[in-house]
Amino acid sequence: MRILSPFLMPTYPAPPVTFVRGEGTVLWDDQGRCYLDFLSGLGVTSLGHSHPAVAEALAAQAGTLLHVSNLYGTTIAPEVAATLDHLICAHYPDGAPTPSSSPRRGPQPRPAPSAPHGRVFFCNSGAEANECAFKLARKWGGPGRHVVVSAYGSFHGRTLAALHATGQPEKHEAFQPLPEGFRHVAWCDTSALEAALTPEVAAVLLEPILGEGGVRPGTTEFLLAARRLCDERGILLVLDEVQTGLARTGRWFGFQHFGIEPDVVTMAKSLGNGVPIGACWARAEVADAFVPGDHATTFGGQPLAVSAARAVLRVMQEEDAPARAAAAGARLGKALAALPGVAEVRGLGLLLAVELMPDQGSRDAAARALEAGLVVNPVTSTALRLAPPLLVSDEEIDEAVDILSRVLEP
Repeated sequence: MRILSPFLMPTYPAPPVTFVRGEGTVLWDDQGRCYLDFLSGLGVTSLGHSHPAVAEALAAQAGTLLHVSNLYGTTIAPEVAATLDHLICAHYPDGAPTPSSSPRRGPQPRPAPSAPHGRVFFCNSGAEANECAFKLARKWGGPGRHVVVSAYGSFHGRTLAALHATGQPEKHEAFQPLPEGFRHVAWCDTSALEAALTPEVAAVLLEPILGEGGVRPGTTEFLLAARRLCDERGILLVLDEVQTGLARTGRWFGFQHFGIEPDVVTMAKSLGNGVPIGACWARAEVADAFVPGDHATTFGGQPLAVSAARAVLRVMQEEDAPARAAAAGARLGKALAALPGVAEVRGLGLLLAVELMPDQGSRDAAARALEAGLVVNPVTSTALRLAPPLLVSDEEIDEAVDILSRVLEP
């Protein structure tokens, strides 16, 4: 029986296996066994383990410049920020976000094609990206407008503010009192959202797909209504794309499935393919609410992390990762839906949940899958989450489905 190291804080249970090496979609443990990784470190290693382009970028940067602080300029962060700005805005109807028409800010001139549509703050994680969004919303909203409305079932991080934004009250109780200024509404309930948007609200924070909440996609009706209500009331629409962003759902960002234009987008996970990096993008006129000294982080945008991100984005663009995720997700979803013991398959692209029949428990099923050589995750008590690398092969998909068929058979 494995135990947690006595030198580590007990924030996680004892690990069932210890991994020592990875390549592509395959992991090896300290006993020499190999596994198909259909979780990607919770959606992080989207290009697979030890991708050579990322490894080479890290090695080259480690021998060149590791850190100088944000008091000084470096060359890679602006390049990565420009790429993210392009990927976020490339699928708007005319290639640029519509300026805010809210009564608080008034119409803004559309930026010239050569100007950035938005601006990026680099940090180290998804929780930090969301913290940046909270502070930006408060600064943009001004005195008296500080409330953030999010959805029950959502997950936005483990810092105190991000924890309160997370719509899972059972996670709150041990850490009360939490920072004020957060309220929650039922997922995809437009009437509840409208009722919650009182004059104190600065932002609505939504995931396009509830990730930790069971991989539950939003509806186009709800997300369009959220955009409309935010426009009418001068509220920022913040989209948490930490899990759904960067090709995972078959589009560059999850919101692009729903025809909406965000004011702020947060991201992390797959941006570094395992190197800690997060980012908060905001429309230029929203981002300009910040001035020097309003927000900072020591390691945000440091050369090693952004060199990894640059390599990741280049490979994703060269491989057309959204198209690959869409095609692989369709193959995987169809095969999963045909398995015995599966009641439903939810999700988009390569972010999928397998809802099991009532006689199946997801924790036991995930443990049996691991024993059989497949890494998946019991995202709820009744559902397994699958998020394989975006470059997963058809043969690997077929092998994973075969393992699950044996795990789930009566």
